Amino acid sequence: MEPDHELAVDRYPALNRRNLLRLLAGAGVVTLVSCSSSARSASSASRTTAATSPSSDTSSPIPEETAGPFPGDGSNGPNVLSESGVVRRDITSSFGSASGTAEGVPATIELTLLDTKNDSAPLAGAAVYVWHCDREGRYSLYSDGVTEENYLRGVQAAGNDGVVTFETIFPACYSGRWPHIHFEIYPTVDDATSGGDTIATSQVALPAAACNAVFATDGYEQSVANISQLSLESDMVFADDGGVRELAAVTGDASAGYTIALTVPV
Repeated sequence: MEPDHELAVDRYPALNRRNLLRLLAGAGVVTLVSCSSSARSASSASRTTAATSPSSDTSSPIPEETAGPFPGDGSNGPNVLSESGVVRRDITSSFGSASGTAEGVPATIELTLLDTKNDSAPLAGAAVYVWHCDREGRYSLYSDGVTEENYLRGVQAAGNDGVVTFETIFPACYSGRWPHIHFEIYPTVDDATSGGDTIATSQVALPAAACNAVFATDGYEQSVANISQLSLESDMVFADDGGVRELAAVTGDASAGYTIALTVPV
């Protein structure tokens, strides 16, 4: 299974994802559809993303987005959340019986959870499950060559300040999708690891400048061609608002690594 294909159910809101999957499975219909293949020039992508900056709106919840076809949460095949060791800060390497390590430019993900029902106070104690593709655009547990790996997946609980942090690598750009990171938010770690309901499911969009700097380094060569055909505003997930609500603030450089920060009101 290649990461440039999305399940048809991914076009529906994430809150309905599990029920929809059950219905489709019962009917014996789970259809793969290809992501948009419309080519756009690199200059167009640069123009459209250059004017985009992260939103400062913390009063309304972050948009609900698809978890994609490779969630690893039990809703589409493997369930990494039930495995001992999934609660961890460093998600670069696989855990349990797997032993692979994802290579790439180092990155730290910092998500700040805010409770919109409580005057945007920090959402302490909530758990975040994060996952994303590797430098080659592959998703562990699903993609050819890494089906036995579970790297770039992990759960952390937010501190009293609402902040949750993961150590990882900068993800690739694969065909048909703007570079991104998936996440699900659960009330507690116990909910995350025992099949509880999510509070929110969304994605982090990565800014063009950081992506282009990373993709100029060894190992990310395929991402250069892929991102040249895309723009944040035309992405099948982020197109609704140009990704503004989900666009991360990224600091650092390709040699020392990056910090990818996003405020997540829920």
